[in-house]
Amino acid sequence: MLLGDEAVAQGAIDAGLSGCYAYPGTPSTEIMEYVQSYSRSGNIPIQCEWSANEKTAMEASLGMSYSGKKSLTCMKHVGLNVAADPFMNAAVTGANGGLLIVIADDPSMHSSQNEQDSRYFGKFAMIPVMEPADQQEAYDMTYDAFGLSEKYRIPVMVRLTTRLAHSRSGVERRKPLSQNKLTLPEDPLQFILLPAMARKKYRNLLNLQASFERESENSPYNKVFGNSHNNLGILVCGLAFNYLIENFQDHKPPYPVMKISQYPIPRKMLAGFLELCNEILVLEEGYPIVEESLKGLLDNGRPTHGRTDGYLPRDGELNPDLVAKALGLPQKELFKIPQIVHNRPPSLCKGCSHSDIFLALNDAIDGYGKGRVFSDIGCYTLGAYPPYNSIYTCVDMGASVTMAKGAADAGLVPAVTVIGDSTFTHSGMTGLLDAVNENSPVTIIISDNSATAMTGGQKSSGTGRLAEICSGIGVHPDHLKIIVPLRKNHEENVRIIKEELGYNGVSVIIAQRECIQTASKKQRAEG
Repeated sequence: MLLGDEAVAQGAIDAGLSGCYAYPGTPSTEIMEYVQSYSRSGNIPIQCEWSANEKTAMEASLGMSYSGKKSLTCMKHVGLNVAADPFMNAAVTGANGGLLIVIADDPSMHSSQNEQDSRYFGKFAMIPVMEPADQQEAYDMTYDAFGLSEKYRIPVMVRLTTRLAHSRSGVERRKPLSQNKLTLPEDPLQFILLPAMARKKYRNLLNLQASFERESENSPYNKVFGNSHNNLGILVCGLAFNYLIENFQDHKPPYPVMKISQYPIPRKMLAGFLELCNEILVLEEGYPIVEESLKGLLDNGRPTHGRTDGYLPRDGELNPDLVAKALGLPQKELFKIPQIVHNRPPSLCKGCSHSDIFLALNDAIDGYGKGRVFSDIGCYTLGAYPPYNSIYTCVDMGASVTMAKGAADAGLVPAVTVIGDSTFTHSGMTGLLDAVNENSPVTIIISDNSATAMTGGQKSSGTGRLAEICSGIGVHPDHLKIIVPLRKNHEENVRIIKEELGYNGVSVIIAQRECIQTASKKQRAEG
């Protein structure tokens, strides 16, 4: 019984995985955690430590592939934005050992800043994309994707969404394969993207597109169900297949159905399917990528419905009820969540160190006016809510530092950053370097709870070294302060923050106290 994330991890392990690289981010975190648990329990040794960010994870994974071994990098959808540079270029260099990039998208933004559909990135990079409909397919596709990657020496994307990543089902395993031996590329220039070489490699990528489409045409994951003509045909992608069949007692819709779970879109199969119907309903989780391709590429005159014309919502997750409505079926609200308790906003844990930081900051900055505190992605983003109402921005990893710098450049002084220790080492260090180089009047508070707490307390890359990192970047020692965020230290902490707010230059305050949750877990383990 595996989560979708765990099925991907087990599929990779059984396919002969040698290295897994990732930065924690919901809904992808459990992939790495499963690999770590498997490797550390005395099974096959696999390189599986957390990376500083998604870009470094992607590059390390590419290095493992360069060495001939099978490698997996996993991240959530916004993490792919961070890793986009090596991701796009890896499509041009190609792979040596099998190289998989697993992306977990988060439609409805359960724990994310936006909705994105990573299939667009796969199409952008012109690499094969696999989109499982259930946990068994998540396992099988991951296992098979390594073979596809090594057959064409190309990275392959596996795309999940939250509901599949975090639901559980029985999975039948295949025969485990051995890890690859260390084998360097036959072409010593394969991974050199100087322009003259890159042009040749890009042409090779273009030439492979016909082969990728042929693989999709013959893929067991792309199927047509039913061969009789009907006015309506349903084109369904990945997980949305389940939302369709759950509306029918025998799981057999009375329409011709084409299920797409491997891309690029198999055009010959699609053309044959379109002969079975007069109009099309497209069901896909995320953006209307297939729907728009169908309308734009084939232009066959058949009415095509989906997310772009109101048959389905343009945003958020699909569910069986929404599919039933699009099909004109009676609305039974079978999948409505009962209102057992009242909704309540999320809040910081009792005893959280972030809470004490916000209380001290609010007192210290009082008198300067609102709108001066830039924050980031982590538990501390809850400082936007009452009773703190402390922060005014949360855009992307590390943006708090650079946005504060930009605001200070515009004349908003003092400008303050609140950023977590893991986010700082993920993407905040380079922004601090910019601020140091220009001696910008910014006060950067690193709320250091010694963990990547929001995603479960994973190891933070800078634990125990943040002061040395900031000093090495160039922060003046007189304005590099360490405080302990506790109520008993409130007055002292307010005084230190006030002093640094008044300094016309870069100051860093490191507020050090371990996450209350990870500390409790350690205490329970030791007891």
